[in-house]
Amino acid sequence: MSEALGFETHPTALPGCVELRLPRSKDARGGFIKLFHQGAFAELGLETTLTEAFCTTSRRDVIRGLHFQRPPHAHAKLVVCLDGAVQDVALDLRRNAPTYGGHAVVELSAEAGNALYLPAGLAHGFCVRSDAATVLYLTGTVHAPESDAGIAWDSAGIAWATEAPILSERDRHHPVLADFDSPFRFPEGT
Repeated sequence: MSEALGFETHPTALPGCVELRLPRSKDARGGFIKLFHQGAFAELGLETTLTEAFCTTSRRDVIRGLHFQRPPHAHAKLVVCLDGAVQDVALDLRRNAPTYGGHAVVELSAEAGNALYLPAGLAHGFCVRSDAATVLYLTGTVHAPESDAGIAWDSAGIAWATEAPILSERDRHHPVLADFDSPFRFPEGT
């Protein structure tokens, strides 16, 4: 574990991918949570340029993913569950990584106040565990539709937390991991 300004990082099975415990407080009025602090992220070795944010709402058993952006628009991503609970998944697409094709699974929830940080080169997806969930993503580059890509949700050996997945048409037709020619290298830049 590492800590900076109340942000705690806990390593996952994938190099550079960490679970964050976010600084938060509660009182009679409700709660407060800090999602990002540039200085703390820099001290922890995480991407400090977060340029765009997205928010999704989904119902139980929805699987979104596994998504990523290809270079030159590849980006780090910070994922937070603002309401409900999700099984959050990162899939390593970095060639030469000791964990290439491997994945990390973290339970994110509003109650836990945690987040998942994914460096560039990892695909991301989640499965909704609660009746509904609201998930916020902060990304290191802006969305570039021409670089948008994905891996088939059921092709990487992930034990998803549903037996009745609800998928978008797009997510049903991503290529399988075994057929994917990855543009990502590990360590980054090699």
